[in-house]
Amino acid sequence: MAKTTPDHHDAELLIKVYDLRREAVMRESRRAILRDFWPASAPDVLAVLKGDHPLNAPYRQVGTYWEMVYSFARYGIVHPQFWLENNGEGLYLLAKVEPWLTELRDASSPATLHNTEWVARECPDGAPIYARIKARVAKLAASARG
Repeated sequence: MAKTTPDHHDAELLIKVYDLRREAVMRESRRAILRDFWPASAPDVLAVLKGDHPLNAPYRQVGTYWEMVYSFARYGIVHPQFWLENNGEGLYLLAKVEPWLTELRDASSPATLHNTEWVARECPDGAPIYARIKARVAKLAASARG
């Protein structure tokens, strides 16, 4: 059951989640995925699953981090609107891999980006945020690919 209003517990958890995002390795992983990961095909997405791929560790760290963060909203631990006003960045990864999400799940886990997808499609507060991010990623991908 979703919370109907945010409270001080939501705020405290939000600050903790923010602090984790600022940790040096996490910050570099987020930067690498946002800056350098521009898949143009299923093989591009699947390549990042290989341990020797330079973006493998950042992809795993960023993906699992945002899955954890979005699970708090999905399972009613935090107020979804309050949470998503401050935690939309994880939707960028979904927008980058969405065209090949089936292939990604087949190659890794059926639960890959499951909570992130819930935020994007099922959460009323997440859907409009995801629509904006998806449009932005499409423009950025076009310019990144030249």
